[in-house]
Amino acid sequence: MRTIGLSGAEWLAVLRIGLGLWWLESWRHKNKKDWFERGTGIGWAVGVADKHRWAFVRSGFGAVVTPRPKVMAYVVVYAELALGLGLTLGFLTPIALVGAIVLNLLYFLLMIHDWAEQGQNSMMVLISMVGLFGMSWQTWSLDESWGLFL
Repeated sequence: MRTIGLSGAEWLAVLRIGLGLWWLESWRHKNKKDWFERGTGIGWAVGVADKHRWAFVRSGFGAVVTPRPKVMAYVVVYAELALGLGLTLGFLTPIALVGAIVLNLLYFLLMIHDWAEQGQNSMMVLISMVGLFGMSWQTWSLDESWGLFL
């Protein structure tokens, strides 16, 4: 493989780190006080799910998320932080990449009517898949340093 400036493995690491920073920004910009104390994030998502065009999304969201708004607020916020740290530092990277794919697919499904969200989530899934199948933890990662997932 011919590349410019960096090796192929290094470019995959750049992609992985960029995705991690994207997740960290998603975590950083959330108003945690509103999410945890007032339930604004989950409350907004409940409103989206209640009007969703697909019944399985409405019923699934109603069964899993709606009865547990506080717990789910913590799950979402800290999942984004964990993904961001894992991908940026290259720690348990394959697990973080699978988690990123799952979370983005859930966001994609919930926001099926919002084209801006669809673009972001589909691109994050694509980057996660490239990072996973390209084994982006081989360079510039704690996984590489500790000999994990070789």
